[in-house]
Amino acid sequence: MTAKFIVIEGLEGAGKSTAIAVCQAYLENKQVDFINVREPGGTAMAEELRNIVKQAHQETVTGETELLIMYAARSQLVANVINPALEKGTWVLGDRHDLSSQAYQGGGRGIEQTKLSFLADMVLNGLKPDLTIYLDIDPAVGLARAKGRGELDRIEQEALGFFERTRARYLEIAKTDSSIKTVDANQTMPEVHAAITTVLDNFFAGLN
Repeated sequence: MTAKFIVIEGLEGAGKSTAIAVCQAYLENKQVDFINVREPGGTAMAEELRNIVKQAHQETVTGETELLIMYAARSQLVANVINPALEKGTWVLGDRHDLSSQAYQGGGRGIEQTKLSFLADMVLNGLKPDLTIYLDIDPAVGLARAKGRGELDRIEQEALGFFERTRARYLEIAKTDSSIKTVDANQTMPEVHAAITTVLDNFFAGLN
């Protein structure tokens, strides 16, 4: 079977970590050889870029600077980890990918699609997840959950409107891309996990 690229997406507090754990257990049960990656991050340089973009700074971080850092980190991860893994037959399970930039920097920051498309084309060179599970949550609920985990990073401290715009872009893109499956993350954890399992069941059924 050709290696596949599966990504978990969602706002802060949507439950990505537990969703990834569900996916890990599912793939292990299927005896699939896979690796985990996260964005931004996943390589030594990309992790340094993650720290830069996540931490607070005395100067204003422009939306364009944030976008460029995200794609710089993604470039390192794609070239040095994701593509080599897929080429040797290892599946990749990702915590965020390009859809995050489309939603956060495109929707939340309002950066023009032409700029996003240019960077995506340059960095990804046609790479696209085979399956994206988008965990959709009310931004107010998600932020309350995130605050309950502890101190918020620079992006998590944005106003509610930023996350409402981000969510709107997520949903807009998901409606036009059949590889993106939306799961209602406002449900109870068992219900969310059951929905994720159903998505994975359908995905694997389509591979046969």
